[in-house]
Amino acid sequence: MPQPLAGLLVLDFTTLLPGPLATLMLAEAGAEVIKIERPGGEDMRRYAPFWEGEGAAFALLNRGKTSLVLDLKSENGRNVLKPILQKVDILVEQFRPNIMNKLGFGYDAVRAMNPRLIYCSISGYGQTGPRSGEAGHDLNYIGNTGLLALQPGPSDRPVVPPALVADIGGGTFPAVINILLALRQRDRTGEGCHLDIAMSDAMFTFAWHALAEGQATGRYPESGSSKLAGGSPRYQLYSTGDGKFVACGALEDHFWNAFTAAIGLDEALKDDSKNPQATREAIASIVASKTAAQWRPILAAADCCVTIVMSLSEAACDPHFVGRGLFSEKISAPSGATMPALPVPIAPEFRGGSCGTKPLCRLNET
Repeated sequence: MPQPLAGLLVLDFTTLLPGPLATLMLAEAGAEVIKIERPGGEDMRRYAPFWEGEGAAFALLNRGKTSLVLDLKSENGRNVLKPILQKVDILVEQFRPNIMNKLGFGYDAVRAMNPRLIYCSISGYGQTGPRSGEAGHDLNYIGNTGLLALQPGPSDRPVVPPALVADIGGGTFPAVINILLALRQRDRTGEGCHLDIAMSDAMFTFAWHALAEGQATGRYPESGSSKLAGGSPRYQLYSTGDGKFVACGALEDHFWNAFTAAIGLDEALKDDSKNPQATREAIASIVASKTAAQWRPILAAADCCVTIVMSLSEAACDPHFVGRGLFSEKISAPSGATMPALPVPIAPEFRGGSCGTKPLCRLNET
C-alpha cells in the first residue's frame, strides 16, 4: 500500500528544530523533501556531538531528505529555484517575517507561479502583530505567554524546562496538522493557501488548566500553585533516599487511595484538601526513607500512577519502548555506519509498514 504522502514534493527552507522536524514527519509519511541550504549548509551540521562528520542532531532531524545548496541572494540561485517552485506541493519556511518577500519568494509571488502550493511559515510570534519581528527562542516564547511562570522553580534555583515545548508543540505539530488540513482542503478546492504558524500562540493551549481556573474564577494561579504545576501533593515529584525521584500522578481518588495505602500514609493526612502542605511534607519524608529500587516493586504492585523517574538511557533500553519499535528505524552513512533514527509520532502503517533505513542528508553543493 502506498504511503499517504507519496508523490508529494516538499521544499524545506527551515533550520534548527521546528521546521526540520515537521518536514521529517512529512518525509516519514512518504513525501519527498528537498532541503534548501545556503552555501556551506545549515549551521546545525556543525553542532556537536558529531556522527559521521555531521552534527548528530542534524542527522536525526533530516533523515532521508535531499540537500540542495542555493544562494538565494544570487540571480543564479533564484533561477534554479523558480522551476522547482512551479511543481512543488508544500513549502515550509522559518525565516523572520518578510524575509522571503525580500528574497522574491514571498507567498504572493510564489502563488502566482503555483496556485496549488501550500505555503507554511513558522515563526516565533506570527507574520503580523507588534511582536512579529522580535527575535526569540523557546524559552522566550514560553516566558512571554505565561506558561513558564506557572512553575519556574524556586527563585534562587530556577529550572530551565527539559523539553522545547514551543519549538515542537507550538511549531512542529501545528505545522504538520495544518499542512495536512490544507492538503484536504486543496483536494476539494484545487487551491493552496498560506499557513501562519506562530510558536507562541499554542503556548496558551498548553496552559489550558490554568486558563480554565483564571477565566472561571478571575484568579489566575500563581507560580507553583496550579494543581498540575506543583500545587497538589497528588501530582508531584518526591525524592527517594538515594537521590532519585518518584513521579506521583495519583490524581483520581482510587489511585490516591491505593498510593497512600501502599506507602503507609497516616489516615489523618489522606484528605489532602485540609492541609495540602502537611500531606506533601509527610509523603516526602516517607518516600525519602527508601531507595528507588525499594520503592519500585511497591509502587508497581499498587498500580496507582506513581512511578520511578527513569534516565533517558534507561528509558531508551526499556523493553516496552524497544518492543514497540521506537528505535528500530535507522539512519545510514556512506561509510555503512548506522544510527537509530529519531522516534516520530507517525503510525507504522503510514510509514509503509517500516521505513527501515534511510540515508543521512549529505550536503549537496553541486
